[in-house]
Amino acid sequence: MKKQGFTAVSPIKKIKVLLAEDQMKFRKSLRLLVELDGDIEVVGEAKNGREAVQLASSLRPDVIVMDITMPLLNGLQATEQIIAKFPATKVLILSAHLDSEYIMQAVVFGASGYLIKQSSAHVLANAVREVLKGNSFFCAPIAKPLRDKCRKVFGQSVLLKKKAARTTPTD
Repeated sequence: MKKQGFTAVSPIKKIKVLLAEDQMKFRKSLRLLVELDGDIEVVGEAKNGREAVQLASSLRPDVIVMDITMPLLNGLQATEQIIAKFPATKVLILSAHLDSEYIMQAVVFGASGYLIKQSSAHVLANAVREVLKGNSFFCAPIAKPLRDKCRKVFGQSVLLKKKAARTTPTD
């Protein structure tokens, strides 16, 4: 009997994610939630910032979900080091901190997005996909303080430029 020809279906390339979170129970729960979506695979787990930097080097994940408050090296410092070494790697901050200073520092250090720990698994999975595409992702409770901070910073910049334009002597 002759077999009918089948074309091999190539498996969907999974998004490789590294979780960096010091609280083991939360990290394990996060892993289960993230892997519910078939297109995301957790390739490693780090319990501190230093380990996150080491695992980023050895595992080369597509996206790192990073807590801020961790021992040995905090998530912001780890993000800065990882982005400096591996600019194609996307870092998504997942933190309990809602303070706009943390959010701004995360952006300055190279994070592609920022979520609060109360975010749903669906929001987290969407955020992973979006930052991998090169987009930024900020959950709703983060977007407002970020917008307000940007308005303040940009508003001051515009006011300074207007003031400078009025006081600049003309030839």
